[in-house]
Amino acid sequence: MDHQEVRRYWNENAETWTQLARAGYDVYRDYLNTPAFFRMLPGIDGLTGLDIGCGEGHNTRLLAERGARVTAIDISEVFCQHAKQLEEREPLGIRYLVASAVELPFANSTFDFATGFMSFMDIAETGCVLAEAYRVLRPGGFLQFSISHPCYDTPHRRNLRDEKGLTYAIEVGDYFRNLEGDVMEWLFGATPPAVREGLPKFKVPRFTRTISQWLNLLIEKGFLLERVEEPRPSDQTVSECPDIQDAQVVAYFLHVRARKPSGGTVSPQRPG
Repeated sequence: MDHQEVRRYWNENAETWTQLARAGYDVYRDYLNTPAFFRMLPGIDGLTGLDIGCGEGHNTRLLAERGARVTAIDISEVFCQHAKQLEEREPLGIRYLVASAVELPFANSTFDFATGFMSFMDIAETGCVLAEAYRVLRPGGFLQFSISHPCYDTPHRRNLRDEKGLTYAIEVGDYFRNLEGDVMEWLFGATPPAVREGLPKFKVPRFTRTISQWLNLLIEKGFLLERVEEPRPSDQTVSECPDIQDAQVVAYFLHVRARKPSGGTVSPQRPG
């Protein structure tokens, strides 16, 4: 499976995804993943940024609200249309384009920073994504992205709960087996049954990599690793949103920031 095949799946997912996320049912994003990402993000006021795999534009808008001049791309035309419609109603100066992360339509050294909010692990050509991000960054610019944690988003995974329904462990397996497009069907777990009724499940192709594969790809493409975080919700956050209690037991997300060297040139290595 390649990025063009993945495009079809995300176009089919986009309507339901946008509806449910904007209704507040993507609770791991809203209560944990996005707040942690922005706590880790350096100051971006006045900088030019690229959001890679922007979806319906929620996190892109948060970047713009921090003072960045943002361009955003997504391979899904449907997602981009939803993002553009919101930009028209509530303008923040964001430019949205339909484009693939594997073939970014920008010149070398265009942006001060780039972000990828839970999008990079959904793209088959992992090395190409990182190489393209490196290419379009200015020397000294940074890339920050979040992905499902490789150690706990494995081909085999089972949530183990006690008699009260609380997670006490996550059973994982087949960590070293890379998935290359296996399709998983699901909806946001916080979606009420009455809302779920009649909605199609998301069909999400999975591309799993080990931590060493992710970090070595960054190094091979020319990046300098700068910071890594594994967000965990506080007890207070779990009291506000009990649905994310299991994220206190294992790390569901991995956040990485890497920088293009100040004297950097485009990586001589071929994407792959």
